[in-house]
Amino acid sequence: AYLLAHQVAKKDFNSYGARRGNHEVMMRGTFANIRIRNKLTPEIEGGVTKHFPTGEVMSIYDAAMRYQAEGRPLVVFAGKEYGTGSSRDWAAKGTKLLGVRAVIAESFERIHRSNLVGMGVLPLQFTQEGWQKLGLTGEEIVSIRGLQDLSPRKQLTVELYRAGDGRVARFPVRCRIDTPTELEYFKNGGVLNYVLRNLASQDA
Repeated sequence: AYLLAHQVAKKDFNSYGARRGNHEVMMRGTFANIRIRNKLTPEIEGGVTKHFPTGEVMSIYDAAMRYQAEGRPLVVFAGKEYGTGSSRDWAAKGTKLLGVRAVIAESFERIHRSNLVGMGVLPLQFTQEGWQKLGLTGEEIVSIRGLQDLSPRKQLTVELYRAGDGRVARFPVRCRIDTPTELEYFKNGGVLNYVLRNLASQDA
């Protein structure tokens, strides 16, 4: 729809990779695999989700833009080897631009984990059971405790507040920022900000 709105004919769409210099296209391509399964909309295959304040089902991109307009940061819950097949930088860039602050997974693909940190997205790993045992509905408010004095591979606590019944569930996670250098990247909001601030300090 975005390309059509900009007078690009269907025959000229090409691949996402061919348009990797256009962030508007690449953001729409994040989580847009036609075979992806989002547990918030299990009956639908593809990059769709539910916008919980309205109950509408829509593309992940459209929902993410609504959540950003509402001031709601996002968290992704995932299973094993999260990011497999997504080692290119845009898989993490798109995640960041969609408003995702953290990814909580059972395990991470090596390169994608590093790319998430490089984009300022916090990778967290379950230390006990995975997301299946949490009874998630998507309506939970997620809080991550222990970020004030973050250190590589520190154990943190995630709190899930369920507004429906007022209950709070807690579970431990391992911070998958693995090195002091990665921690500096994350504290600066990503590697690009880190480099630019270092350059600016040298010129000061």
